[in-house]
Amino acid sequence: MKVKRYIVTPDKHFPLHDEKAISVLCQAIEIVQPDGYIDLGDIGEFSSVSHWQWKKKKRPPLEVQLPRIDQEIMEVNKWIDVIDESLDKVNVKEKHQIEGNHDDWLNSFYRENEHQVFSGYQFKNAVRLEERGYEYHKMGKYLKIGKLNLYHGHHYGGQYHAKNHLTKLGGNIMYGHHHDIQQASATHIDGAKSAWSLGCLKDMSSEKNSWLGGRAVNWGHAFAIVDFYHGGNFTVHVVQIIDGKTSLWGELLHG
Repeated sequence: MKVKRYIVTPDKHFPLHDEKAISVLCQAIEIVQPDGYIDLGDIGEFSSVSHWQWKKKKRPPLEVQLPRIDQEIMEVNKWIDVIDESLDKVNVKEKHQIEGNHDDWLNSFYRENEHQVFSGYQFKNAVRLEERGYEYHKMGKYLKIGKLNLYHGHHYGGQYHAKNHLTKLGGNIMYGHHHDIQQASATHIDGAKSAWSLGCLKDMSSEKNSWLGGRAVNWGHAFAIVDFYHGGNFTVHVVQIIDGKTSLWGELLHG
């Protein structure tokens, strides 16, 4: 029996992504030739619509905000095009886009200004999901494939967020959001279950994350290859990217 294989990717925060990590991801897509692709959300940084930026200053008129927003949307789409090009090369038709909290900032901007801007500023429209052939999953909703649930990762936190997810949800779960790589497992009366946090594909430098104030973080670059087989069972291969390089099926990939 042939397995059904997916590549699952965490937070990219385009255009604040790590270019080497994205290059490795694209190479991996073309090697793995998956049946499906899942983006766990925060595909864009969308700082141009963040409410945090106006915390200590007056918000300017809409006509001043829009050029910066339009520029960021263009940059995000440019980099999604790069991933889509690799997916198209190996004829991946099943594609899922889960909405993250940064992505949802666009929806909040649209709701605040819906009488002055058009619906193209809603997240799913701004990144052209229908045109690209992605199935859209609203923030906070769980995508279930076989016995695995996937979502962005913002419902439960803490230092041991993988264990927290597993304890609170009681089922297999894969997510991003926290930017670090974790796994927690437990065996319940109805079988073994695990939670996976896949890290991120964002630039982890302090220059691109000034909001941290120089604080050290335990973030990591990674993606997952998930194989589904009989009865919805599955296996997970977490592929970690270190300094823009990874080893995949005996091949060293350089970003």
